[in-house]
Amino acid sequence: MVEHELAIVGAGPAGLTAAIYAGRAGLAPIVLERQLPGGQMGLTYLIDNYPAFPEGIPGVELAELMRRQAERWGAQLRLAEVESISLTAPGVALQLGDELLRARSLIIATGARWRPLGVPGEREFISRGVSYCATCDGPLYRGQPVAVVGGSDHAVEEALFLARYAECVYLIHRRDQLRATKALQQEALTNDKIHPLWNSVVTEILGADGVVRALTVKQVVTGKTSTLEVPVVFVCVGTDPVSELAAGAVELDEQGFITTDADLQTSAPGVFAAGDVRSGAWPQVVTAAADGALAVRSVERYLRSPGGK
Repeated sequence: MVEHELAIVGAGPAGLTAAIYAGRAGLAPIVLERQLPGGQMGLTYLIDNYPAFPEGIPGVELAELMRRQAERWGAQLRLAEVESISLTAPGVALQLGDELLRARSLIIATGARWRPLGVPGEREFISRGVSYCATCDGPLYRGQPVAVVGGSDHAVEEALFLARYAECVYLIHRRDQLRATKALQQEALTNDKIHPLWNSVVTEILGADGVVRALTVKQVVTGKTSTLEVPVVFVCVGTDPVSELAAGAVELDEQGFITTDADLQTSAPGVFAAGDVRSGAWPQVVTAAADGALAVRSVERYLRSPGGK
C-alpha cells in the first residue's frame, strides 16, 4: 500500500498542468498515464492558439515542455494503467495490476477518444487507410487524393494540414455548411486543394489487397450514392470520453462524461475531474490546462477540510 496526497490519472494538458500546480503546492503528486504524456495534444501537428507561441508549437513539443516542468516541481510520472478506482474513507484506492496505490485525493484527467463512423469497412482497415490522426499519417499519402469526414474545427484543421501534402482533399460533411470557426472556414474554402462534398455521408469503406481503395458516399438530400476513389479517409466526427474507469465510482452524464460542480468536484468526496473527460468541457488545450489548475486549487481546499483529513 502506497499513500500519496494526490494522484492524477492521465497526462494530457489537464493532467500535466495539474501536476505542475500540485508540485508547486508541495503535494508531490503522482501522475499515472498508460501511454505517452500529452494525450491527443501530443498527436496534434501544430497548436496555433495556445498563448505565448506566436508561431504555433507542435503538440508533441508542448507536451514535452509540460512534462519537464511538472517533473521540475517534483511530480512523479509513471507509465501505468489504472485498472479500477475504489472509494475509501477518506481518499481513494487505485488498482495497478498487483499494486494497490492509495491517495487522499484524485484528479481524473483521462480525456476523450476519437469517435468512429461506425460504417462497414472501418474497423477492418484501421491503420490501413482509415486514420483518426492526419498529423500522424498524412505525410504517407503525399501527392495522392485523400478524404476527411467532419465539419468541426478539428476536421478543418486536419484538412488544411493534409492540403500541404495531398493532391487534393475531399472534405465530406453531412450538412450544407461547416461548423468550424469562421477563420478556419474561410481558410479552407479558399484553398484550391480542398473540395467540400456538402450534404454527404460515408456509408461504406471499400478496400482491396488489405488497404482502402474507395469510399461509398451518399448524398443525403437526393439519396444518390457514388464511389470516391481515395487511399485513405481521416475520420474527424467528434470524441467520446475515456471514462470507463470512473463508472461506478463517480456520477456520469448520459454521454458518459463525468459530471462536476463549478470547482470540478465529482459526486465522490476528494475526487475531481479535469479536461475533456468532464461534462461541459470545451476540448481545447488551453481550457484543459485551466481545468488542471482549477482542480488543484479545489484539491488543496479539500485536503484542508475536515473531510480530507
